[in-house]
Amino acid sequence: MQTKLLTKPIPYTFVRGGYYYFTRRVPTDLQCYYRYPRIVQGLQTSSAREAKVLANLEAAKLEAYWSKIRLTKTDVLGSSLINETLVRASSKAEKMPDNNSLSDSPRLSEALEMYVSLKGNGKPKTFRKAAERACKYVIDLVGDKPISSYTRHDGLALRNWLIERGLAGSTVTRNFSYIKAIINFVSSELAVDMRNPFAGIYHDRNAGVSSRKPIPVLDILRVQEECLKIDDDLRWLILLISDTGMRLAEGAGLLKSDIILDSQTPYVQIQKHPWRNLKTPSSHRKVPLCGNSLWAAKRILLSESSNKYAFKRYNQQSSTSANSASAALNKWLRQYVPEGCTLHSFRHSMRDRLRSVQCPSDIADQIGGWTTSGVGQGYGYGYPLEILHHWMKKATTV
Repeated sequence: MQTKLLTKPIPYTFVRGGYYYFTRRVPTDLQCYYRYPRIVQGLQTSSAREAKVLANLEAAKLEAYWSKIRLTKTDVLGSSLINETLVRASSKAEKMPDNNSLSDSPRLSEALEMYVSLKGNGKPKTFRKAAERACKYVIDLVGDKPISSYTRHDGLALRNWLIERGLAGSTVTRNFSYIKAIINFVSSELAVDMRNPFAGIYHDRNAGVSSRKPIPVLDILRVQEECLKIDDDLRWLILLISDTGMRLAEGAGLLKSDIILDSQTPYVQIQKHPWRNLKTPSSHRKVPLCGNSLWAAKRILLSESSNKYAFKRYNQQSSTSANSASAALNKWLRQYVPEGCTLHSFRHSMRDRLRSVQCPSDIADQIGGWTTSGVGQGYGYGYPLEILHHWMKKATTV
């Protein structure tokens, strides 16, 4: 009786007896090199996650091997003039140990694909783009090597190259963080015994980093007064941000249904949407509306009723145009605030305004969506909306 094969949604695999097997059809032009037209090999794992990583790795190795065979089959001009003795000597030299060719670890480009496919589920597009950008820096500078073949010299060369390009210390740190995370994750998944050559590379994290200044309260009041006079959707967004401390993208990507006014405590629900992700898990929150943010929320709901977005002009594509909003609003804001202050400075100011009324730090963290340290902070639902409103009202009336 033939054993029934159970297919799984993992490319190039099937399950038999609870274990995953790799299978791949040999291309027609290469079947003359094989005894059978299909490759089948046990992956020796019952874990879907591990099978996916191993299958992707083996598929990448096969593609590289098949490309090499096809190249050797290609006729080139002058092949009849080749000195066969030198060719045989060269072939022997190629068989000598080489760190790049003999390493069983995946190349950085392959490790990147494994990392984003397994870790990128539910992450915003910027997650993949940032990881790809960091790996591209490495590959452009020192090549696409097996991850175990990179050296400390490569890590130092990358640091010096990024600094020479004029990148701020925080940006250098961010790129190294992605590279280290990719190598650590893939080497752990595939049991590659290695030391991460990009770990522990020193650089000045504060180099070229300009601190974001909070906007003084008197300037906030002046900006809000001008917004009330102009009374359009751009100014509503500024008012909403100035008295809630939310991020620009959080405000620009709101739905009208995220604004809840028919409650004892009016609030705005900041949650993930297909067109606008959230920066951190703690960013998902309810923020009480009071002061000018409540006025702006009412104006938003009274605007064009047929449109579901709070700010239609920044949600006409597949994602919220936060960069466009930033450019337009900061250009207008610049004339009313001190040099160095931007729209994001309202978020820094809100933290200071909450401090000025002696708001407990964990309540302030919940209002702003900042991550609170400590195991206990992950338990329960947090403070009720009424408590948050009490402190927000005190902060916005100072």
